[in-house]
Amino acid sequence: MLLQTRLSSSVYFRYIYIYIYLYLNISIYLSIYLSIYLSIYLSIYLSIYLSIYLSIYLSIYLSIYINIHFSYRTSFTASFTSLETTLLMYN
Repeated sequence: MLLQTRLSSSVYFRYIYIYIYLYLNISIYLSIYLSIYLSIYLSIYLSIYLSIYLSIYLSIYLSIYINIHFSYRTSFTASFTSLETTLLMYN
């Protein structure tokens, strides 16, 4: 009876050891796999996302800036030209 109890307890501890060993191995492998997978995935995703986002943002920003800048310059030139012609007409 005592021998049976010892055998069952040793088998029980062996199963606990196997479970702990498998759990640690699986967790280590999963962490390595996930870190590699996430680093590759995030680098690809972020490069694509940032390139698209930056191209859209820069095109909108530059178009607004160029429109404002050149409309201001042309309106200033047009008003200056009309002022010049007005002064020339009355002199």
